[in-house]
Amino acid sequence: MQKGTINVQTENIFPIIKKFLYSDHEIFLRELVSNAVDATQKLKILAASDKFKGELGDLTIKVELDKKNKTLKVIDRGIGMTAEEVDKYINQIAFSSAEEFIKKYKGKSEADKNALIGHFGLGFYSSFMVAEKVEILTKTYKKGGPSKAVKWECDGSPEYTLEEMEKDDRGTEIVLHIADDSKEFLEEYRILELLKKYSKFLPVPIQFGMEKVSEKTGKKDKDGHDEYKQVEKPRIINNTNPAWTQKPTNLSDEDYKNFYRELYPMNFEDPLFHIHLNVDYPFNLTGILYFPKVKRNIEVQRDKIQLYCNQVFVTDSVEGIVPDFLTLLHGVIDSPDIPLNVSRSYLQSDASVKKISNHIMKKVSDKLEEIFKNNREDFEKKWDDIKVFIQYGMISEPKFYEKAEKLALFKNVDGKYFTFDEYKLHIEKTQKDKENKLVYLYTTDKDEQHAFIEAAKERGYDVLEMNGILDNHFINALEQKFENTSFARVDADTIDKIIKKEDVQPSKLNEEDQEKLKPLFEKYMNKENYHVQFESLSENDQPVIITQPEFMRRMKDMSKLGGGLDYMGNLPDSYNLVVNSNHKLISEILSEKNNKKQEDLVKQLTDLARLSQNLLKGQELTEFIKRSVDLIGK
Repeated sequence: MQKGTINVQTENIFPIIKKFLYSDHEIFLRELVSNAVDATQKLKILAASDKFKGELGDLTIKVELDKKNKTLKVIDRGIGMTAEEVDKYINQIAFSSAEEFIKKYKGKSEADKNALIGHFGLGFYSSFMVAEKVEILTKTYKKGGPSKAVKWECDGSPEYTLEEMEKDDRGTEIVLHIADDSKEFLEEYRILELLKKYSKFLPVPIQFGMEKVSEKTGKKDKDGHDEYKQVEKPRIINNTNPAWTQKPTNLSDEDYKNFYRELYPMNFEDPLFHIHLNVDYPFNLTGILYFPKVKRNIEVQRDKIQLYCNQVFVTDSVEGIVPDFLTLLHGVIDSPDIPLNVSRSYLQSDASVKKISNHIMKKVSDKLEEIFKNNREDFEKKWDDIKVFIQYGMISEPKFYEKAEKLALFKNVDGKYFTFDEYKLHIEKTQKDKENKLVYLYTTDKDEQHAFIEAAKERGYDVLEMNGILDNHFINALEQKFENTSFARVDADTIDKIIKKEDVQPSKLNEEDQEKLKPLFEKYMNKENYHVQFESLSENDQPVIITQPEFMRRMKDMSKLGGGLDYMGNLPDSYNLVVNSNHKLISEILSEKNNKKQEDLVKQLTDLARLSQNLLKGQELTEFIKRSVDLIGK
């Protein structure tokens, strides 16, 4: 038996590993299983190049839990190690890396600490985050020479033992004696959870325990149906050949959908379409990205892309690795050029990650362009489901805007779709304001703003439907991009005021008449946020209309979604009470001698206008209903 002391320049690092890495202690299993996979893959490579001529046999990696004896084992049949290799890789290289890690780890921020884990080959020594003692039982694949099996043991102090032992099979067995403060890792459900999280797509089969499955008996029941029986089989955790590792030409649409269901078993909606990534220069990147139907709450949408490094799960929080708007996609990206356990700040400044991010954005925009050009009708059908995603990209990424501006669509209230250029041609002869700016009219709610939409359509104008969660932000962005253009919600003002009209309607009420009526309306409203004004509209327009100034309403709407305008959300709503000076009822109010009747008419017309904007509630609504019944009775 060889006894020794690991060369420790600083104090004992094991308690430090445990203390500093405690929040991340679950990664120990990922590290150990990944090491086992590496050892197995190396043996496969040696066999393929004729440097190993033995039988490969069953290469399944086994994870074994013994709650009674408080042990967790990771067993592989890979290349194994000689005593010299254990001394070199475990006592010297891995440990010195761990020691260097600790020196750099002290005094760092949490983000920088995370960036260091793994980077220094800490892998094996992460075992001491959960174990009070660790054993390595290993036998090399090499024949002849010093090829006896060896056992290395360490109890979390700098002392270790290394001795020869009998072991029938090649490969390595890591035995963790779980510490009392880490008993959660003696629970089967916890180990299963970690294996499914980190090892779900590793390229070598991982077995953990047994599971019951239904199997045909070969017999039929009395109705002629197949009979089944429950049998116990080894539980294989992983799919060793996931779709993203295969050639696109070998996969059907159904294969892609099945893989999506494998990734998201609780998502019952099929994706709209997918992109298969496969790059080997100037960086390595594979993966499949899916376009889901984007929900109204885009925060719920995030954290759905899974990042892997050589099929080892890293994270499903990929901000900094892909542009922010692409975090709305689902799927997998895998790149050995993105290291394990890295901080956001590291990722955002890494040159390889930036190249990968730009490539993904280009592939996404190319796919959208391909669908748009090849099948415009299909693209229009998908538009309502992908609109938020494209808008988000166009707002946040200038490069994406350049690509997407040719395929982004407007949809009008009649359900017709237009590209930006097509829509400009559609309205440029009819929809200009007094300053000769092109006016894009839009609605955020077809039902609520129906009367205003109809008034616009009667005058030959077109109205866009802009009811998405990002539309307010998108409108602001387009106003900055489009020349000599403004956007106005269809109820932002009376249509004749928004859009220049050649034949201005003469008013039936002179200024003196208007001054007599104005106090009647102001007295009833008696609210600081209502501004009374008279306009000479068509006789067929409503007698009283309530509009909301475009700027204030838009800023308040944006503040609700979060756009750095929180103070806007605290301001009271502001409205214009527009009195149509050409409507016969307004003239009747002016000539009415009975003050009570005059006041009731003002109240009724004003409340009707407020009701049309869903502004009449509570006691005021009750009074309006009672007054309406009284008026009908008279």
